[in-house]
Amino acid sequence: MAQQVIQLDREKLSCSICLDLLKEPVTIPCGHSYCMGCIKNYWDNGDQTKTHSCPQCRQSFTPRPALVKNTMFADLVEELEKVGLQPASPCHSYAGPGDVACDFCTGRRLKAFKSCLVCLASYCEQHLQPHYDVAPLKKHTLVEASSKFKENICSRHDEVMKIFCRTDQRCICYLCSMDEHKDHDTVSVVAERAEKQMELGVSRQKIQRRLQRLKKDVNMLEEEVEAINFSADKAVSDCEKIFTGLIHLIEQRRFEVKQQIRSQQKTEVSRVKEREEKLEQEIIELRRKDSALAKLTHTEDHLHFLKNYPSLSHLSESTDLSISNQKSKPYFEDVTAAVSKTRDKLQAVLSEECERVSPKSTGVDVLLQHQEPKTRAGFWIYACQINLDPVTANTFLSLSRNNRKVTLMQEEQMFYFHPENFFKWWQVLSAQGLTGRCYWEVKWCGKVLIAVAYKDIGRAGTRKECGFGNNDKSWALECHNGSYEFRHDNKSTPISGPWCSRVGVYLDHRAGILSFYSISETMTLLHRVQTTFTQPLYPGFWLPGTAGDSAELCLLK
Repeated sequence: MAQQVIQLDREKLSCSICLDLLKEPVTIPCGHSYCMGCIKNYWDNGDQTKTHSCPQCRQSFTPRPALVKNTMFADLVEELEKVGLQPASPCHSYAGPGDVACDFCTGRRLKAFKSCLVCLASYCEQHLQPHYDVAPLKKHTLVEASSKFKENICSRHDEVMKIFCRTDQRCICYLCSMDEHKDHDTVSVVAERAEKQMELGVSRQKIQRRLQRLKKDVNMLEEEVEAINFSADKAVSDCEKIFTGLIHLIEQRRFEVKQQIRSQQKTEVSRVKEREEKLEQEIIELRRKDSALAKLTHTEDHLHFLKNYPSLSHLSESTDLSISNQKSKPYFEDVTAAVSKTRDKLQAVLSEECERVSPKSTGVDVLLQHQEPKTRAGFWIYACQINLDPVTANTFLSLSRNNRKVTLMQEEQMFYFHPENFFKWWQVLSAQGLTGRCYWEVKWCGKVLIAVAYKDIGRAGTRKECGFGNNDKSWALECHNGSYEFRHDNKSTPISGPWCSRVGVYLDHRAGILSFYSISETMTLLHRVQTTFTQPLYPGFWLPGTAGDSAELCLLK
């Protein structure tokens, strides 16, 4: 008998309230059995003003039924315990934080499986069973267990909201539709859900189509990134080869020029040495003849004097008399000038070509990319060492300190004319043309124009053609007697600022910015130019004052 009972469903032998084996089982008038303690607690904790009902079938009893132990169930449970049948395990886990708990479990409650919109309660699987078995309960509306299902109940009428008011765009109950929403456009929530479901489907289709387009665009962008990276890598590799070849070509040309200079040097030295040897030989011959004439002068023999005088007094004409009136030739200055011109052309070409791959060509505003430094230390990042070019210096200017300092002299210096010389104006340009971002500082004394100019500024023309600041090829800051004046294209602008014998110059060639600063314990902006530079700029000086005035390019370390 025990083996047959073991085969029974354990749930048939369990109390539907405590979900454990029946203890002191009692059967109430509807036929359902419970633990005596469980049903007593259930009825004792209920509303005493209402009739007592069965927890499963909801049948009501008036008055409260008397509870009598069911002897047959008690014996059966006792037999089950003897053969070792353990209490039935609940089919669901216990409710934890955040879970919806069964409203009918006592003690530790199980997780709810469904919520009933009619009963307004949540049930675990055990306590939900009557909704599947009892005819009246089968008509109730069950939903997924949720702690928010009570939000579906009208707060005014305590009814399930089964109607949707399109006028107010909210869910209402039937009584609401007969009251404050009487003349509104209302439909059932099922109909509204169906319509919104269709709209949702259309929206999802649009989203899916857009997702497909976006995925396609992302794939295209990824391919573009790969193409950019591949193209950039290839360009870098190709440019490395081109520049390597260019550097090799320049190195080869440098070697050839050096060899040509040395070869010409050897030829010229040999020619001069040959002439020198001839002159030395002539000197020896003249000294010998002078000695003979001196001896003849002191002879007392008149016949001997007259006999030897004709041969000793005759002098052959020197073939090199013009040498003493000639100045030394500037043999290799033309080579230096040619190489310098080649450098300038190459620099200009490189600047022009590099401009094509600069941020400007991609539509990026350079001024937004780079902000002018705010401190002297920030400017020093762009410090460049500049030397003056002796070839360009006027003959009244003297260069010193590795061609970094220029001084106006009282007398003309022994310089030979060169096409790059400033013929009339006391000016000099640097040897380096500047592009990109550069910073340098100048110490000045007397009256000095601190300038930058294009290489092709005039050399032998008028003041307007050649003078720094008097044409559209140069920009100059005049410093004199504690005052400043900016000059460009023959226009002058007086500038107020703290007087100082040291001036900082900042150039951002690509952005078209040229700034002058007074340098002391603090750094003060004197003047800033915003324009467009079309060629490399060469720093320079004009000393239009008196002898002794000077300007020096400072070493920035």
